[in-house]
Amino acid sequence: MGAGVALDAFVVIMKIPSVFRRLFAEGAFNQAFVPILSEYKQNKSEKEVKDLINHTFASLSVVLLLVTTIAFLAAPIFVMVFAPGFYLEPLKKTLAIDILQITFPYLFFVSLVALSGSIMNTYERFSLPALTPLFYNLTLVVVAIWIAPSQEVPIYAIAWGVFTAGCIQVLIQIKPLIKLGLLPRFHLNLQHPGVKRVMFLMVPGIIAGGVSQLNMLVDTILASLLPTGSPSWLYVSDRLMQLPLGIFAIAIGTVILPKLSSLHSLGSKEDFSKTLDWSIRLILLVGLPAVIGLIMLSEPIIITLFERGEFMAIDSKNASLSLVALSLGLLAFMLIKVLIPGFFARQQPKKPVYVALFSMVLNAFLAWLLGFHLGFNHVGLALASSISAFFTIFSLLYLLRRERIYNFEKGWFLFLIRLIFASLMLYLTVSFINSEVEVWRNYDEIERFSRLMLILVSGITAYFLALWVSGIRAKDLRN
Repeated sequence: MGAGVALDAFVVIMKIPSVFRRLFAEGAFNQAFVPILSEYKQNKSEKEVKDLINHTFASLSVVLLLVTTIAFLAAPIFVMVFAPGFYLEPLKKTLAIDILQITFPYLFFVSLVALSGSIMNTYERFSLPALTPLFYNLTLVVVAIWIAPSQEVPIYAIAWGVFTAGCIQVLIQIKPLIKLGLLPRFHLNLQHPGVKRVMFLMVPGIIAGGVSQLNMLVDTILASLLPTGSPSWLYVSDRLMQLPLGIFAIAIGTVILPKLSSLHSLGSKEDFSKTLDWSIRLILLVGLPAVIGLIMLSEPIIITLFERGEFMAIDSKNASLSLVALSLGLLAFMLIKVLIPGFFARQQPKKPVYVALFSMVLNAFLAWLLGFHLGFNHVGLALASSISAFFTIFSLLYLLRRERIYNFEKGWFLFLIRLIFASLMLYLTVSFINSEVEVWRNYDEIERFSRLMLILVSGITAYFLALWVSGIRAKDLRN
């Protein structure tokens, strides 16, 4: 569709339910519910666990239905608030309102999926929650290839694909929950002590756990005020940055949250700190090569994946610039996903909330300064997110260290030396094989993918071989 009006409208408006999803679902709700459920599993009867799940399910459903209904009825207001730049352009405004009304119910579906995932993760069933997003992606692929091209306005078909994907994701949760004997039933009791504790943790978690998403939402709102194409360029960059973030950081954060919650319930402070230390090292181990790869190959990756049809060379260039800016903060975005659980597992969310609020103010100021005042446009918005993410990380680490929740384990200096050596080998390998940008444009699609895969495989091989030569073994990565 190219970086035009239709895609701009879609990516900006989809950011609204996506951010709410991260706040209500994978973010705040997951971080609030898992520690309480873990505690109930450890110390309460099976009936009390089921009661907690049933009452939480009912309370969450009521809140989500209310929010979804408000969003549907007040869609023009939502568009005015979250995409003010669209409100002055009739075509963008109409597209934005229609897309929001179609896609916002996805929030309801995916939040129920998050509830299911929290239950299964607590009971150490990780496979289905990890695979569930696959069904979302497959649904959109099918719609984009076989349905959208035949429609008068293809972007509407994509929006309905989002709605359909949410329904499918909910349906596939039912059988596994029945097998666990934990399929939720609608029993509403807002005064249930477990539900009240979940709500107590969830409210600050909306701010603390979703700081990166809230910052990106601010960037998206501001991008709607920039020239046409800016939201799409940011969207493409964000999608590529979310790949390592979703595959590794969110996965590690998902796994360690129930473990940290259990360790806190058992009073095992030393193991709690060791688990945090392990997760930080693992993030650095997979995150640093991702940063190097995304920066060095930013334009070739975008050319290979996106530059066809209405997506032009100028779009690839602009998207690659914002990808570099976001990649500079990738390690910080990833570390946030493993440090925030260190607070929520202990059911102490206030301090990360304060950090998140300062981070949001800093991001908004930097976005205005870099994006508008200094004229960096969409690249400035991406840089603002990266800088504020590092502020968040340094603040969280300071708090964890000051309160002696987290202590550095032995071997950090040697670990960093090995990491730098391996990263240097990765850099040299990619530099040797990579070609000039214009050469990439002379390749056909098969050659582009083949060349990119050769660089990726060679770089990854060089990186892990260098780690092995320097003395890091697979057993060192086990927790």
